[in-house]
Amino acid sequence: MRDHIRRRVLEITDHMIQTKATVRQTARLFNVSKSTVHKDVTERLPSISKQLAMEVKVILDQNKAERHIRGGEATRRKYRTRRIP
Repeated sequence: MRDHIRRRVLEITDHMIQTKATVRQTARLFNVSKSTVHKDVTERLPSISKQLAMEVKVILDQNKAERHIRGGEATRRKYRTRRIP
């Protein structure tokens, strides 16, 4: 694995563990795609550190379990700001 990719994987991992950020939030912050973030933490990270990979997996699983709630909140905010004629 190239050195710059390895550094990015570790930076992304560190950010996700510290902030419990979603893949989408992390991708936006690091200016990479969601696919890149996901591949970094699910495929590349285990070859670097199995312990960190397990920690990130817990965060990914938690975010996946909560995403329907966040989607519902976004929809509620969207329609709350609309005026009914």
